[in-house]
Amino acid sequence: MYKYIFLDLDGTLTDPFLGITNSVKYALKKFNIDKTNEELKCFIGPPLRYSFSKYYNFSAEDAEQAVKYYREVYSTTGLFENELYPDTVYVLEELKKLGVKIILATSKPEKFSILILKHFNIYEYFDFCSGASMDKTRDTKADVIKYAIDSLYIKNMDEVLMVGDRYHDVEGAAQFGIKCCYVTYGYGSRNEAIEYGAKYIIDDLKDLIQIIKDS
Repeated sequence: MYKYIFLDLDGTLTDPFLGITNSVKYALKKFNIDKTNEELKCFIGPPLRYSFSKYYNFSAEDAEQAVKYYREVYSTTGLFENELYPDTVYVLEELKKLGVKIILATSKPEKFSILILKHFNIYEYFDFCSGASMDKTRDTKADVIKYAIDSLYIKNMDEVLMVGDRYHDVEGAAQFGIKCCYVTYGYGSRNEAIEYGAKYIIDDLKDLIQIIKDS
């Protein structure tokens, strides 16, 4: 049975569409780029610096400045323009009943992630929170997974399951020999899950409970 469940935040536990896209829109306008919220949903999930570079060909310097602009909005209003997916609380309660350790593993800054968990009154369900650092020393999904593994002294990766909605979750977990459960209701797709080799693909977060029981 899996003993450690690593949960992504954006697109897995919460739908952050409005908060993230409004903040990205603000940052891009500083560079005279005007986009709709729908056009910016690709920013949900991956690290921000990566996305500014990938989608708008920003230099490392410009990407860093864009992140600073983004945080001007996100740190005050954006992080709360967010909502829990319907089954989140139920699943967290069921995971607790199963006795597994619940770990947040997100490339969103840890500082903001904890504020969001507390805002939605679900912080108490988590045994450990691993998020990105503000200074870039812990930035990618692989970085936050490693931080959680090291902090919890996990030795057997067969006891760990990563749950997320983008290929970064699958790739980051795979670097440590960890299997990934891909949720399709977030901001990725079933095809992406198959392409990157997710062990499990679910359309409903509640299906995670049976996966753990069967493991």
